[in-house]
Amino acid sequence: MDSRIPDTPLAGPERAAGHGRDVGAVVHAIAILRYLAAAAQPLGVAAITRGTGISASTCFNILRTLTRARFVSFDEARKVYALGLGVAELATRFFGISHTELIRPELQRLALKHGMLIALWRVTEDGHIILADRAHNPHGVRVEMSTGIRLPMLVGAVGRCIAAILDLPEAELRERFARLRWQSPPSFESYLQDVRAARDKGWSMDDGHLYRGIVTVAALITDPAGRPRFGLSGITIAAQHDPAAFPLLGEDLREVGCSAGRALFAARPGPDLP
Repeated sequence: MDSRIPDTPLAGPERAAGHGRDVGAVVHAIAILRYLAAAAQPLGVAAITRGTGISASTCFNILRTLTRARFVSFDEARKVYALGLGVAELATRFFGISHTELIRPELQRLALKHGMLIALWRVTEDGHIILADRAHNPHGVRVEMSTGIRLPMLVGAVGRCIAAILDLPEAELRERFARLRWQSPPSFESYLQDVRAARDKGWSMDDGHLYRGIVTVAALITDPAGRPRFGLSGITIAAQHDPAAFPLLGEDLREVGCSAGRALFAARPGPDLP
């Protein structure tokens, strides 16, 4: 199995605004730290090189720097590396902070980037989604939604994404769809087509069905078992944005959802060891 970490560009305000390219050494250092975090035991340089796809000389130099900064520890006897105390120092301030608080900076970044309301929905055990947090763009006309709003979990753009994850038998999905309330209901066939598209793309869109005149684009944050834990949605008044902007928003929401899922929930399986 190829256990190399994929080449994923960093997501941040500077990158989003197009202010230049990522710094290669930093990207490699992050890849190494993530690989060590996923490992079941300390690893040697050769294993880290194979797993990350970084050249041996570059990998060794970065590991040496990280060791001096205490982000990585080095076992002289076994010649292996593991995460160090420096990582724990950075993580300490996050202990006790809720998932909502940790995700909020990403909501704010996306709201500014895309010029619309960005909402975080918590998926409940009783089959609903509840608006847990939201961020606004301070400029221009905007949609307002109050935290605490509760909706059936299969409705709207978030609901299409959840339906895609649950992969229910068509007969059961049709039965549950019939109980949903929309201001301008789509046909079941159209809804099912959107669910299938969401399964392929990782995001979905509701164009005026849940609320007339409102466009919503959504993606999910899932745990390692694939269970939907949160929904992320961009919400705007129809005709306020060029239609070409919505697929770009969908991809951004999907990317943030994947990153948040990895960061907030249980560790990924460890890499193959030599």
